[in-house]
Amino acid sequence: MKTFVVGDVHGRCAQLHRLLDMLPRDEAADTLVFLGDLIDRGADAPGCVDLVLGLQRENPERVVCLRGNHEQMLLDFIDGAANLWITPVTGGERTYEQYVGKSLQITKEQDLEEVRREIENGVPAEQLDFFQAMPYYYEDDYAIYVHAGLDKTKHPRETEPQALLWMRDMEFYKNYRGKPCIFGHTPTPLLPLWGRVGRHGIYISHSAIGIDTGYNLQSPLSCLSLPDFTLYQTFSDGHEETHHITSFIPETLKAMQKRAGIG
Repeated sequence: MKTFVVGDVHGRCAQLHRLLDMLPRDEAADTLVFLGDLIDRGADAPGCVDLVLGLQRENPERVVCLRGNHEQMLLDFIDGAANLWITPVTGGERTYEQYVGKSLQITKEQDLEEVRREIENGVPAEQLDFFQAMPYYYEDDYAIYVHAGLDKTKHPRETEPQALLWMRDMEFYKNYRGKPCIFGHTPTPLLPLWGRVGRHGIYISHSAIGIDTGYNLQSPLSCLSLPDFTLYQTFSDGHEETHHITSFIPETLKAMQKRAGIG
């Protein structure tokens, strides 16, 4: 039994299709976990959501998709709780265009309500239900999986959802030593250098493992397999890479491999 963990997708549907095709996954025995942020920035957010939703429907016991801060921002915008999703930095305007079929235009206060109605009506009801049902974390024998990280030594069930979706904590990145935690949210090029060198773009420091390998033309979309630590990556130019990581693995993670009979 393996667990395949996919980092932040952000609308890269073609890369996601190729990445899933790479995985030697036994659908009856292996678990597939998405760390959230299926939407925004990329060329086909609706396609990404439809693909992952379909996988989960076909195999609900073995496919898990966590809630990312971008899904939360969209839900908050539709509910009228916050307008952060439509600010340029989020890439939400691209998702709006893809679901609604026109450019985002807001010139006055009244436009906000119209845009809310349009995106709520534009996203299929089954996809909105999917967003609302996304859990904030997942845990199995190998690791804890969250979108953004852990609040010090707290278990996710004892942590506010806001932290699980948004936190960026250098103490966690550098010094976390609990049960292995796989996270996304913060692109690995922004994480401490000494946890990145020689890791093929992912981040490993003690028990913290970051696999959001960024979003630009050179960034891979990454999937890490546990407990064997095989890294699968697809790139926007069409090429693919596979790396079996054997170096730099902290002792806590080596112990996980030993329990699984690896190494």
